[in-house]
Amino acid sequence: MIALIIGAGSALLLSLLGTPLFIRLLVKQGYGQFVRDDGPTSHHTKRGTPTMGGAVIVLAVLVAYFGTHGILSLISAHSTGPSVSGLVLLFLTVGMGLVGFLDDFIKISKQRSLGLRAWQKIVLQSAVGIAFAVLALQFPNEKGLTPASTHISFIRDLSLDLAFAGPLLGAILFVLWANLIITGTTNGVNLTDGLDGLATGAAIMVFAAYTLMGIWQYNQACGSSRSIGTVCYEVRDPMDLALLGAILCGALVGFLWWNTSPAKIFMGDTGSLAIGGAVAAFAILSRTELLLVVLAGLFVMIALSVIIQVGYFKISGGKRVFKMAPLQHHFELKGWAEVTVVVRFWILGGLFVAAGLGIFYAEWVVGL
Repeated sequence: MIALIIGAGSALLLSLLGTPLFIRLLVKQGYGQFVRDDGPTSHHTKRGTPTMGGAVIVLAVLVAYFGTHGILSLISAHSTGPSVSGLVLLFLTVGMGLVGFLDDFIKISKQRSLGLRAWQKIVLQSAVGIAFAVLALQFPNEKGLTPASTHISFIRDLSLDLAFAGPLLGAILFVLWANLIITGTTNGVNLTDGLDGLATGAAIMVFAAYTLMGIWQYNQACGSSRSIGTVCYEVRDPMDLALLGAILCGALVGFLWWNTSPAKIFMGDTGSLAIGGAVAAFAILSRTELLLVVLAGLFVMIALSVIIQVGYFKISGGKRVFKMAPLQHHFELKGWAEVTVVVRFWILGGLFVAAGLGIFYAEWVVGL
């Protein structure tokens, strides 16, 4: 547990103290957010606010993770260092963050709403996602567990194995399945990041849930002397995943200090894509892929609002379900204050996370 305290604390301090320094750098360079003209008129005052704050979050996570393992290696002879699962998760997080950083940089340097073209973004995200999926099926440990599995998972791996027709087809299907999860999650977080602190606060709760789940999976690992009852978990490196969950929570809490209304900095696509990648990686590596729909229910709800709006607009000949999509802007146009929308959506996000944790724990209780 000391690792979680060191990791979360160091990430919080790095983000809390590093963000204002990054803000000064961005202001000096004149790098500010471009605000779309068709959005709520109240957002026009945000034009020019520094963006790309996700770079601080990613850097804080990297320094805190490797720094924590460095400290542990000095104080404990039993420290094993960074795990394969942790490194694979960081690969997807950083990779998606770099795609977002490139998109943000093009936007602010050219002062336009379009960064990377759609096909460019898809190609880059797919390349990172495919590489992650391939790596996640490698590196078995002494128990034969790889970071990910070709089984579809809910709270653990289900009997449905994508390798039913052979390992090669299974690997191909897993790559497609993993990229579907990654694409949905990154888009969900990206669409949620439209109001000050909304995506940041919601993500903190999701990562806190994965931290608790990782600790529980570690304590109830199959073959562990700590395990009680008949239900156990076959997850590779659950405690290191819990460490990364705590580190991400710390980094986001430190960033939220500056990102809350009125925001001094936005995370940009750099942050939203990195966070989305991390959430997707947690779902895949912790073997809780389908549970992600509940845990990240706020992101799912907001993404669905866009799908419903676009779909209904096309089939109805121009009619709309919502005043504006994503969903948070619908309530803004109904007259809700931005802070009211954010807090109420945080409440919804917390309820989704509580429901997901309840389902996760209930399965273990029922199995006792």
